[in-house]
Amino acid sequence: MDHTLMVLSVLLWSSGIISFPDSGLRAEQNHNHSETVRLVGGSSCCSGTLEVKQGDWRPVFNSDWTLKEADVVCRELDCGSAVSIDWRKESLDRPVWGIRYDCLHSASALRDCVKPDSSFFSLGLTCSDSVRLVNGTSLCSGRLEVKSDQSNQWWSSVCEADFDQQDAEVVCRELGCGAPSVLQGALYGEVEAEGECGGNESALLDCRSSARNTCPSGKSVGLTCSEPVRLVGGSSRCTGTLKVKQGEWRPVNDYQWTLKEAAVVCRKLKCGSNVSIELRKESSDRPVWRIRSDCVHSASAVRDCLKPDSSTYILEITCSGLHAEENHNHSETVRLVGGSSRCTGRLEVKQGDWRPVFNSDWTLKDTDVACRELDCGSAVSIELGEESSDRPVWKIRYDCVHSASALRDCVKPDSSPFSLDLTCSDSVRLVDGTSLCSGRLEVKFNQSNQWWSSVCEADFDQQDAEVVCRELGCGAPSVLQGALYEEVEAPMWTKKFQCGGHESALLDCRSSGSARNTCLHGKAVGLTCSEPVRLVGGSRPCTGTLEMKQRTEWRPVKDWNYQWTLNEAAVVCRELDCGSTVSIQWRQESSDRPVWGIRTDCVHSASAVRDCLKPDSSLYILEITCSDLLVRPNITFFADRDSEARQQGFQVRTGSNFTLSCSTEPQHLGGSFQLTFTSSTSAYNYTQPAVNHSAHFLFPAAEPAHQGSYSCVYHVYISSHKFSSESRLLSLTVSDLLLKKAPPGQRAFPPVFLFALVLLLLSLTLYITALYFSCRDTRRRQSERQTDTELSNLMRLKERS
Repeated sequence: MDHTLMVLSVLLWSSGIISFPDSGLRAEQNHNHSETVRLVGGSSCCSGTLEVKQGDWRPVFNSDWTLKEADVVCRELDCGSAVSIDWRKESLDRPVWGIRYDCLHSASALRDCVKPDSSFFSLGLTCSDSVRLVNGTSLCSGRLEVKSDQSNQWWSSVCEADFDQQDAEVVCRELGCGAPSVLQGALYGEVEAEGECGGNESALLDCRSSARNTCPSGKSVGLTCSEPVRLVGGSSRCTGTLKVKQGEWRPVNDYQWTLKEAAVVCRKLKCGSNVSIELRKESSDRPVWRIRSDCVHSASAVRDCLKPDSSTYILEITCSGLHAEENHNHSETVRLVGGSSRCTGRLEVKQGDWRPVFNSDWTLKDTDVACRELDCGSAVSIELGEESSDRPVWKIRYDCVHSASALRDCVKPDSSPFSLDLTCSDSVRLVDGTSLCSGRLEVKFNQSNQWWSSVCEADFDQQDAEVVCRELGCGAPSVLQGALYEEVEAPMWTKKFQCGGHESALLDCRSSGSARNTCLHGKAVGLTCSEPVRLVGGSRPCTGTLEMKQRTEWRPVKDWNYQWTLNEAAVVCRELDCGSTVSIQWRQESSDRPVWGIRTDCVHSASAVRDCLKPDSSLYILEITCSDLLVRPNITFFADRDSEARQQGFQVRTGSNFTLSCSTEPQHLGGSFQLTFTSSTSAYNYTQPAVNHSAHFLFPAAEPAHQGSYSCVYHVYISSHKFSSESRLLSLTVSDLLLKKAPPGQRAFPPVFLFALVLLLLSLTLYITALYFSCRDTRRRQSERQTDTELSNLMRLKERS
């Protein structure tokens, strides 16, 4: 041990400046990581190139590492806090260990996270040797702890009474932080040590020690150092090139930064809200800091998120000023230009100057955010506008759009020949639904007011719904019902719509004053429109090229980055009531054509495929084969004799033969039918191949064991996938005696009575027949006698004459 450090340790301990009370600090349990992790080539064991041993020693490199990750290494080495991180370039590619930063924060040891890789670069780290701040909100805040020398494992707190502003300046400098901003005891815990500094020392242990024997409880030093962040080269301290110090001052470049991230810097500098960000190009590459945007929002310090890099671009920020406040009227910062109304046209955002917006990842779901911010209705369509050459644009990340309170918070400078042309509905929208095509209907009377009103269910019908769905660019209405999407708090529309169904907009329809002044509670119109999606060009409705409609145009679909699997295609098959997905494939066209791209991450987070559309062009289009929903097969009962239909099924006489037939519509070739039988005591299955889409199951002699329920199940394989569909149940009873069922309201008679009745009717028929012939003979004989008498009388008259 160094003689000076040994003497200093003895003096600090004997004077009470460093103490170890019984109820207080014990030696920290220390795992010896020197066998697996080390820093080599530096001025001490706490600085140098990071190496990890897993079999052999290799340097570590990951371009995403920041000071936060470096601090994990410093703690594992029992050094102080992370001071700086840098890349070191070698002359040749060599084996290295890659360590993902997300694993680093979840694993118990550094070596648990390594994976083999190769690189020209390695990571150089500097940790503070013998001071650290613990339990703080960043690497530059916490309770101060001091390690008196490198041979012991005791970290001791410092007494507030013997620690002043000059001491704090030394600590902040040693940790690579800015000047001390807060110095207060009992902020972050208890106390066990102290020292005396002049303020110009580079390390706390270079300071003289005092002779204090005790320190009051609860007076440990709590210290917050300011962040080494500044804006330089501008007209004030609140505008200019962003620079951060980590060992040295460097400018910052991060192409992912938006106003949201820049606002963190403005707040740190007490410069109000941010006004604009810009990228300025330098003449050549220079060392810069990159700052991971995800880290900025999770950490309290910008410095903790630095990682080394080089670039020709640097970031310039303009903040609003010391006392100025982020109250922007959205209509002054977002607009649609060049369209037929204020709710259609090219999307532009103002951040210093007006620029068009472009992001190739934007979908209809993201467009809807812009429509709402403009107080228009719902998003109807999105298209690409193209210029002849690149021009400055604002790029807006779609993930930021859904998390920020204003569109302008998400912009970052870029250049592109493209822009986004949006169409929002002017005066109708669906709110609180599961997609852009479902929700509670709201109508805006005119463009000058800001009132959106719900509509009473009694004043709205199916034809009105057809107009709304058409106006929103959705499919035909599928559900129209009140109180589907929460209760209504907004004013109620007081007119009854009288649409013919062919109008292009709801406010084009005739309307009349409603007879009611109020609408019953829970009777606001809830509407769900179907999705405009179809499969075309296939051999049946559930197979073919996937097409979707935006406004009046159907286009084929390609997925973003060719990431679609059967899981994504299943969303389409379900939407079309076509069962599950059988296959997907790509078909190449002869030339590029307009298509819709669909982001896979959006498909799984949204309830509607249409919400995930974005304009694109491609040579390839997507073809999907769905299983279809198999048509339900039929089950039919046949018997030659001794059977009858009953209300719950059929009855057959014991010993009689009967047949159960299964059949289905000719959707698919082949397949098989399974006749399933269940009773209270048993269950059986009989299987036959489907011949001409049917199968017949013959039972030559009915037995009581055949009494139960039967159904037909049709099975078919399509592209190695098995699909099935089941018929209704048919009930069968077996009996020795059949009773014919009389029509409703009539009495059923036993067979003996029926036989007697037939004999009676036959006897009556014979009797009536005999009586008829007897009467006829009698009348004939009477007629003959009368004729004979008349002839006899006639002859007598002749004789007399």
